[in-house]
Amino acid sequence: MSDKSSQATLFTEKQTEKPQGPVECLGLTFENDEARRAHFLEKLREKLKDPEFRKIEGFPIGEDEDILALSDPPYYTACPNPFLEDFIKHYGKPYDPKTDNYRREPFAADVSEGKNDPVYNAHAYHTKVSPLAVAQYIQHYTKPGDLIVDFFSGTCMSGVACQSHCDGTRHALLCDLSVVATHVGGAFMACAPLSDVQGEAREVLAKVREEYDWMYETRHCGWPASEREITRRHNTKISRNLVYGVINFIVWSDVFICGECGSDVVYWNSAIDFHKYSVRDSFGCPSCGVSLSKKNMQRAISIWFDSDLGEPIRSVKQKPVLINYTVGKKRYEKIPDQEDEALINRILSTGITHWFPTDSIPKGDKTAELIRIGISRVHHFYTRRNLIALSALREKVTNNRALMFWFTATLPWCGRENRLHLSNYFGRTGGQITSLRGAWYVPSLSVETNVLERFKLRIESALISNEVKSRSSLVTTQSATSLSNIPEASVDYIFVDPPFGENIMYSELNVMWDAWLKVRTNNQKEAIVNRSQKKGLLEYTVLLTKAFAEGYRVLKPGRWITVEFHNSKNSVWNSIQEALQRAGFIVADVRTLDKGKGSFNQVTAAGAVKQDLIISAYKPNGGLEERFKLEAGTEEGVWDFVRTHLRQLPVFVSKGGRAEMIAERQNYLLFDRMVAFHVQRGVTVPISASEFYAGLEQRFAQRDGMYFLPEQAAEYDKKRMSVKDLLQLELFVTEESSAIQWLRQQLTKKPQTAGELKPQFMQETKGWQKNEKMLELDELLAQNFLMYDGKGEVPSQIHSYLSTNFKELRNLAKDAAALQAKAKNRWYVPDPKKSGDLEKLRERALLKEFEEYRQSKQRRLKVFRLEAVRAGFKKAWEGRDYRTIIAVAQKIPENVLHEDAKLLMWYDHALTRTGG
Repeated sequence: MSDKSSQATLFTEKQTEKPQGPVECLGLTFENDEARRAHFLEKLREKLKDPEFRKIEGFPIGEDEDILALSDPPYYTACPNPFLEDFIKHYGKPYDPKTDNYRREPFAADVSEGKNDPVYNAHAYHTKVSPLAVAQYIQHYTKPGDLIVDFFSGTCMSGVACQSHCDGTRHALLCDLSVVATHVGGAFMACAPLSDVQGEAREVLAKVREEYDWMYETRHCGWPASEREITRRHNTKISRNLVYGVINFIVWSDVFICGECGSDVVYWNSAIDFHKYSVRDSFGCPSCGVSLSKKNMQRAISIWFDSDLGEPIRSVKQKPVLINYTVGKKRYEKIPDQEDEALINRILSTGITHWFPTDSIPKGDKTAELIRIGISRVHHFYTRRNLIALSALREKVTNNRALMFWFTATLPWCGRENRLHLSNYFGRTGGQITSLRGAWYVPSLSVETNVLERFKLRIESALISNEVKSRSSLVTTQSATSLSNIPEASVDYIFVDPPFGENIMYSELNVMWDAWLKVRTNNQKEAIVNRSQKKGLLEYTVLLTKAFAEGYRVLKPGRWITVEFHNSKNSVWNSIQEALQRAGFIVADVRTLDKGKGSFNQVTAAGAVKQDLIISAYKPNGGLEERFKLEAGTEEGVWDFVRTHLRQLPVFVSKGGRAEMIAERQNYLLFDRMVAFHVQRGVTVPISASEFYAGLEQRFAQRDGMYFLPEQAAEYDKKRMSVKDLLQLELFVTEESSAIQWLRQQLTKKPQTAGELKPQFMQETKGWQKNEKMLELDELLAQNFLMYDGKGEVPSQIHSYLSTNFKELRNLAKDAAALQAKAKNRWYVPDPKKSGDLEKLRERALLKEFEEYRQSKQRRLKVFRLEAVRAGFKKAWEGRDYRTIIAVAQKIPENVLHEDAKLLMWYDHALTRTGG
């Protein structure tokens, strides 16, 4: 067997002392787990020779033997998993519409984040979701034996939830584009606990120590590490002796050039004030005394010969300024001396006998800073000392995937991105070594850690009980945009935590991990916003849509998808929502997660920023889709959709002894979902908003401003009696539409005069969008509500409020003078049956304004009414005038277009219809 072939061997026998007997896998029985893996490795090896197999979207970049070395088939492959279909045939249950009686409401209970779970904290991969939280969703939406999919699985926390927190009774298909993510997830999915390899890990560490311990030694002549006062440091220094300590970390300082005299300025020596425990904004040059500041100095450049590449390298100059070390059980610190500098020079001239990555660092949005300061190759990201130690460790963990897990978990603590957290350092508190995990950044005070001690810390903290009775999950490394290896309508539930626009550039931030694993992520289909990859919000939305469309295809009808994500931009939230709807899903519930309390709050789209969002959506059952083909474009098609949609919504949610307003049961959101359902299927909406609202009143039971099916209303009434009152939704007024909803909420509770409303309205509109035309309160009221002028009978909406809240007005006739006087000039919400004329007048005004935008010669509209653009887009869509939608959309600032869900929906579909 060749050296490369040997890398694909099973765990060594030392990995676990537990006896191994026969194992079953996908209906086959093997003598032991080694025989199981050997069998499927050979099948995978053959599959890798198939050119068509390698064309699957997201196939990683790497040699066959390196892919095999990382893989543990059929459960985990570092490439698209060819055993997915076999797994589904073995564990899945075919969908039969005749016998299917699945029914669930959206999950609305509070959850525990569970971020102290040892599995969650075992590896420093980005943005993990707590498996304890995911387990609650899985248990709600599925039953034992069901199959779930997570096609943005990251490190497979949803798989951990299935195996460890659902008693291994559910089966998970876990997909991610990232090689290191699935490598980590594959380790979590293994039957043997990761803690089982501690013994062998200690042996590996001992062998590396024998060879390289000398690199992390320093002569003991410093002061106690807890001492921060500069004078006492010098007074308590220990005289030089023959005792050596073990280096914990070394602080390296940037060296700058004085613009006045050209001499070197060591940042640590000049900028750090050891008397005030702070960083000086300005400081004097040690040579000429001129006042300097970091922002107006240039870094000194060092030119050195890279013997591994055989070429000279330019990089920023750094100097070691502080060593933290241990003698016995006590920590000390010292300034590097001549012996320490001699050690560094000895290390620099030491050849590296083990393999290490020299890959070029790709140009990207987050890697530019590294390249700018001279770190253009992966091995330049590590000091020579740490590179030698890492290469030795990598060599000795090659044949053991569990140890490779601990190696990759150690890597983030061994590069130049680690920095000294000065406030913690001077305050003698924890977390003195930190890094900016969301970016590649080499700080001015970089920390070189002890690789061997860091590896020891990882394996000693390996108290992870991830052992399960049987392996119930399968991991695949590929793009979510093509899940062709998963059959249609074969899975029971989807949980995903998708990429957050441009928040995290996964493939760029994973380049170091990928290089050490020898298999790189293929980021062509990476769903992010990234200038270097020429991906904007449009491309991001397209990629997400393809992924969600694949999820829609493989999900059984009537089942649910849960989408959790965090983003501070409404545009990204809208991209997620638009992608979900374009794929065919129907959104049924949107909540924000309060991480401090583990509780949810319902929101409308206007408030869906700067929070963790939980979106619940479902795939319509086959009956609705089949009926809609016959009813499309008719009123019956509208009400068939509404009935089906209401059946999917929660009936009653209580919080703190109060009933919660269920946002999706409000008339305007029901209208929006109905419109989206028609538009996504290319069908004209057959009724207006006022006709829809009137139809709701006629056909469905109304309770507390929400609409229910008859049987749901009875259930709501029964549960409503057990709580005190109704908890209203929090609205964020940012533009005309949300202002109208806020006014509707206020006037429903209490018909008021414009004078009474104005102070509240002014307060609420402080967050008005700068591009949105600011309308006067009087204009908003006149176009959307009715005012009683004091003549004739008092409208029932006002009469009900006054007779309830004023004793003297009870039992009066509606045309009583006292009642008329009190009701005069109060605005109220019109009866839906009578609001048609008002809507027509409003629509006429909006379309007139839209026509002005269409004819405008301005390249960009700076201030405009979003409601006018929405009305115009809707009218143009009904007339199949897609060119008008596109033309006006191009006049709207791009950020505004992408931050409005309705405009984005019309625009995206207009582009699709015109082939744009």
